[in-house]
Amino acid sequence: MNRINLKPYVGQHCETTATGTLLRQIGIDLSEPILFGLGEGLSFIFWNMKTMDCPFLGGRIKPDLLTQNIVKSLDLKLTVKETLSTQKAWDNVKELIDHGQVVGLKLDSFYLEYFTKPIHFAAHYVAIYGYDKEQAYLVDTQQQGGEVRTSLRSLALARREKGPMASKNLYYTIDMAATKYDLETAIMNAIRNNANEYLNPPIKNISYKGILKASSEIITWFESSNNIESDFKTTAYLMEKAGTGGALFRNLYRDFLEECYKLRKIVEIKLVRESFKEIAGLWTSVSCLFDKAGSTKDIKYIYQASEVLKDLSIREMKTMELLATL
Repeated sequence: MNRINLKPYVGQHCETTATGTLLRQIGIDLSEPILFGLGEGLSFIFWNMKTMDCPFLGGRIKPDLLTQNIVKSLDLKLTVKETLSTQKAWDNVKELIDHGQVVGLKLDSFYLEYFTKPIHFAAHYVAIYGYDKEQAYLVDTQQQGGEVRTSLRSLALARREKGPMASKNLYYTIDMAATKYDLETAIMNAIRNNANEYLNPPIKNISYKGILKASSEIITWFESSNNIESDFKTTAYLMEKAGTGGALFRNLYRDFLEECYKLRKIVEIKLVRESFKEIAGLWTSVSCLFDKAGSTKDIKYIYQASEVLKDLSIREMKTMELLATL
């Protein structure tokens, strides 16, 4: 058995939890809202491909970018590697652990044996800090148990899974750089960057434009679905419980802005923070309406969700416009 002695990061979102665990090992201990904010994480995506069982509604920027932005904001060194070889992927991670380094992994959560409701989602993140002959010792979100274990076989399957958002056995490490970071400057830069990215999406299924697009697409999706119950109840679960959807990230960003206001006392930050309280509640109502639509197979709940999404598109655009002026 080889296990690194560490204090696991307690978080609600998988990537901030995994990256927070790696940061804590090098002496950087920041709250999850601060990590999410520094990662310029707030966004939205409505993604639908023929290869997918049903559309995906995500409440943040695309996978991997969050950690990249955090590391850039804090002037740290990020090393990311991928390989097609399952054996090499494990040997490389094992060697890092043997040298006392915690490693971040991106994988498909479906195969992790501690998940009580396994769903294929290939952009899940964990930190691995130990192993023995049969099991890997991981840090996952608070909802999934925090310090958890899964068999080495299941971990290999999770890491090599193909499909939407999957990577080739991706693993990453974070190390200190020569320079020191200025947290207040990094925070203000991250707020402006996130706002400007949000307000200028490259395609119409991202950020506030994506929310508006989703408001009509969910009606088409309901009408064409082969399994209404599975599609909408699963989506509701992913959004509200599994850490992919709107409310979690709006709550994180709300709390990020609260911490920012304590540091800088900028009135606009306080105003937007209050707006995100209401916005988060509306996102929870969307997931609840999806769940009701799945349970009853009644399209009226989708029409209601559509109206809420239209409202959210306008609200989020206005809040980010305010932050962009800071």
